[in-house]
Amino acid sequence: MPDTNKTKKRGALATKRRILLSAKKAFAKKGLGGARIDKIADSAKANKRMIYHYFGNKTDLFLKVLEDAYTDIRYAEQQLDLDSLPAKEALDKLVCFTWNYYLANPEFITLVNSENLHQARHLKQSKIIDDISQKFVLMVERLLKRGVAEGVFRTGIDPIQLNITIAAIGYYYLTNRYTGSIVYKKDLGTEEAYEERLEFNLTTIRRLVHK
Repeated sequence: MPDTNKTKKRGALATKRRILLSAKKAFAKKGLGGARIDKIADSAKANKRMIYHYFGNKTDLFLKVLEDAYTDIRYAEQQLDLDSLPAKEALDKLVCFTWNYYLANPEFITLVNSENLHQARHLKQSKIIDDISQKFVLMVERLLKRGVAEGVFRTGIDPIQLNITIAAIGYYYLTNRYTGSIVYKKDLGTEEAYEERLEFNLTTIRRLVHK
């Protein structure tokens, strides 16, 4: 005889996943103010009562989407296993990963943009962001120390500033590639342009960090 409790739990988890996926797309496209709960529910094949039951109000749902977005990239970074690689190779791998993650997950960039418009009002309420972000900073700090010990990195590089720079040189390019294509009279959104930019990013970070 089927275990009805397990079946219900699986059904609830599936519904939550659909709601979160639908909400992620809606918030990334329209922001917190423009996204509508009824549209999110319809897309998730759920109803508004389920959203309120599982996640609370729209603001609570937005925070959960943000937390999931940051958790996903931080988890993926941990899976790079940078600690097992020589420092130079590990740094290149991190730069490539960041760029490729942004390309593969455009919703992450638009969600971050949206939350910055709110001056991180929602993210300040998170109970998990500090922990997962600190783990990433410590990972890069270990990488820098290892590079110094190997004699290949300069001393005195701040891991937080390095993280910001790695993110910025990819983030800015992608958020401005449409206007940039007009300003510079060059299509910045082609595969060739992306490959060219990645090489530039790698060269930039190497010159910043390498001895």
